[in-house]
Amino acid sequence: MARKHDLTDNEKELLTVLGRNPEMSMKELVSQTKYRWTSSIVKKIKWFRDQDILAGPVCIVDCGKLCRNVIRRLFCIIEFDQSYETVTEYLSLIEPLISIYLVLSSHRKVLGAVFFSSDPEQVTALLQLLKDNNIITDFLVRVQHHKKIFENPNFFGDPVPSLDGLLNSCEFPDTSYGSHTVEWSECDIRTLSHLQGGYKSIKLIEILKKERKLKRTWTYEQIKYSYQKMTENKLIRKLYYIVPYSLDMCADFYLFIKTDSEDLTSTILYNFARGGRVYKEYSFCDDWGLVGCVCHPHFVIDLMHKLDHVDVITEKELYHLRSFPPGIQYMGRHAEFTYFDIETQTLQYPYHIFREKIKEKLESEM
Repeated sequence: MARKHDLTDNEKELLTVLGRNPEMSMKELVSQTKYRWTSSIVKKIKWFRDQDILAGPVCIVDCGKLCRNVIRRLFCIIEFDQSYETVTEYLSLIEPLISIYLVLSSHRKVLGAVFFSSDPEQVTALLQLLKDNNIITDFLVRVQHHKKIFENPNFFGDPVPSLDGLLNSCEFPDTSYGSHTVEWSECDIRTLSHLQGGYKSIKLIEILKKERKLKRTWTYEQIKYSYQKMTENKLIRKLYYIVPYSLDMCADFYLFIKTDSEDLTSTILYNFARGGRVYKEYSFCDDWGLVGCVCHPHFVIDLMHKLDHVDVITEKELYHLRSFPPGIQYMGRHAEFTYFDIETQTLQYPYHIFREKIKEKLESEM
């Protein structure tokens, strides 16, 4: 039987090094860990993947470097009475839908959805259209104005970390987006569309094969050049997703918090579960702080009760995911960058087209 409940110190060390250095070669990993052979590390990484502890490496995109206009991620919480399949079909008509997942709730149906957006007000209007036609019952939209910070678990840390140090002084990392300083070609954008999103890494040769099926005539050298160009100019960076235990043993949640000042919220975001055996990502959405965690289920049990005792937190919302994947579904259509205009270096989504598609579907089902 595969070991699911514990890891050796060597395995913990290897995961820690991988998380901190996603660009390291197998040979370099040998020099940084206690494993003596690259074959041993290759086998361990495969085992981590098989146990659903490690995924990637994937590429994270700096939206500020992508285009001249402002692109943001929208974090939406949606309530509904219809079937999940029906709601998903309608949400998918808003093409830059990145991911969607079900949320645990005892008295209502709830899901979360994440969109790329060139105009948050237009997305809000489309969700209102769905609400007006009883496809959904309610929704909220929050705009992520900053880059997310990702922190892999400290495998030697506490699975149920204390919240006593939430207000400890800290140096909050720079979460500002970069700026558009490089002209991106069609090959760059096509390559990016395959690299971005989800939990699975993709090899450049696989991108070439997928593109050729679409009758595009890039060479391998062109795709390789695009990848190097995006990396060197920091449009993308590699990241491993590493969770503290096998996914079937973990809880997964998003927590929104609000205080009276951005500095206080920043401090809490930074210190939340710090040093614990917890996967964590955090950022700002409008004036809310957002923390996403994958953790031992015991960490969630008293979480809201403990946060009740933190006086500076004026509002909080917890969204506990029903499952982790397939709870989170990445749409995988790469529609995020379909509308990138090479000449103007802008990315504008045609919301009027999405609206017409929704109306047509509504009329066809009357």
